[in-house]
Order: sequence, then structure tokens, then C-alpha cells
Amino acid sequence: MTTAPLDIGFIGLGVMGAPMAGHLARAGHALTVLDADAERTRGVAQKIGGRAARTPAEVAAASDIVVTMLPDGRVVQQVALGDDGLVQGLRKGALLLDTSSAEPWLTEATAAGIAKAGATMVDAPVSGAAWGAEAAELVFMVGGSDADVARVMPLLQRMGKAQHHLGGLGAGHAMKCLNNTITSMTFLATAEALVAGKRYGLDPEAMIDVLNQSTGGSWITQTHFKQRIFNRTFDDPFKLSLMLKDIGIALQLARDTATPMALSGLGQQLWRMADQVAGPRASVSELVRWVEKTGGAELTPGRGSRQGG
Repeated sequence: MTTAPLDIGFIGLGVMGAPMAGHLARAGHALTVLDADAERTRGVAQKIGGRAARTPAEVAAASDIVVTMLPDGRVVQQVALGDDGLVQGLRKGALLLDTSSAEPWLTEATAAGIAKAGATMVDAPVSGAAWGAEAAELVFMVGGSDADVARVMPLLQRMGKAQHHLGGLGAGHAMKCLNNTITSMTFLATAEALVAGKRYGLDPEAMIDVLNQSTGGSWITQTHFKQRIFNRTFDDPFKLSLMLKDIGIALQLARDTATPMALSGLGQQLWRMADQVAGPRASVSELVRWVEKTGGAELTPGRGSRQGG
């Protein structure tokens, strides 16, 4: 998939970034890594045979391409343009490959900032969650010029199973927030329906089996309820607050394009309520616990007695 080994920087070594960096190191590239957690930086560097850096500027000085996997566009912008940021050390002709879920308008501003240092940018957010990162089966949604996308394509192919070039810079981030908004509304509707079914006396496990062979099935029904809800672990590593962030980005895009998104607007309010109850750093799975509490039934296996009048 790759050609000659490259000097690659990787910033953001969490549940997604660490395995992604590992795939690039195993492909023969020289990795310089950095995370906000210095201990994690050292641990990942040791594990993948890379070099630990102390600042984004140090990463940039050692890299032809810098990959970021960070919480949002403001953090990416700070890493790129702030004190000791990438812009302080970028090589001429360097490229920033941002795989975070970020605001397209901030991506455009960040790209304008690093352009002054002779660097370009590609946005390539992902779908596939932590297990997709571990297995190199991520789906990349890519925005950027044809030449820049061609340059990073071997890296994307090493880290994922599919790459979709959607348009110019920012197009990938636009697609990611729309994808997550669709997922979030599906998640909410599925949880509400399962709680209603449980209160009627249906077995949630049987309901999921039906959905997975019917028109109501989805990625959510296939990967979430039996794996994380019925067993009461609620342990998806993706954070509820990050899903809420992506819904907000999508609704801002809708406002900017004068596009009504009435259902998603109502859904955003419900996700906000769940986020307030769940608290900081809660798993996205906690949405279901909130739906259970408001609906008056837990999604445990087995038929229940019919509730209501």
C-alpha cells in the first residue's frame, strides 16, 4: 500500500489514535508521537518503536506528514497554530492530516494558518469506533485537493478499509457530523422503541433479533444493544459529549445553508438532557440509561409484564 517510508508525526494517542499510529509504524514509517498525557506519549512511543516529542513544534520539525486525532477543531487549531504549535516547526511542503471530528469552518481557518508556513491540509475523519481502529478497518471521509488526498491515501489505506473523497477541504468533516447525527437519531429512536416494547411485555433481545432482519435494523442494532446494554455494561468508549458535539456541528451547517433539520433539532435537545444527567466523560451508551429512566423500564433480557393503563 505504501511506497517509501516517511517521517510521520502523530498527535492524539487515545483509544483511536494509539492503534492508528501503530499501524503506520508497522508499515515501516518513522513515527514521532505526542499526547497531552506525557506518560501515554512515552508508553505509545515505546510500544510502536517511535520517538516521544514534547511539543507540536517538535513533532512538526521531524515530520513530512503530521496526523492528528483530537477531540474537536479548536484543539486541532491550538495544536497547529498555538504557542509551540505545528506552525513553529513545519517543514516546507509538509501536510497536516486531521482525522479528528471537527468543525469544517475551523478546519478551513487552520489550513489558512499553516499555509503561511508552506504546508497543506487534508481532513479525514473516521467511522468505525475503537475496534475499527484496532483492526485497521476504519472508514475515512476525506476532504482536500486531489494532489493532497493522493499523497495521504497510502496512509489511509494502511489504517482503514475504505476511503471516500467527498470534495475540497472540510468536506470530510461535514460528512462525519452528518453521519453521526443520523446515527444519534437512530440510536435514540431505537432505545425509545425498545423501552416501549419492554413495557408492553416484549423481550428486548427478541426485538433486536427482529430488527436485525427487518427494515428497522441498523448499525446500532447490530453492534450496541446485545453487546453493551442488555448486559448492563454501558461501556462504549465513544463519549456522549462528543456525539452531542457532532450533532451541533451538523445543525450549524444546516443553519449556514438554510436547511431545515427539525427532527435533528429536537433530538439535540434530548441528547442534551441525557448529557446533563450522565455527566462528564460518560459513554455514549448512557443515552440508553437515560431513556430507560424517563421511560420507566430497564432493557434487561426477558419478557416483562405489561405496564400502563
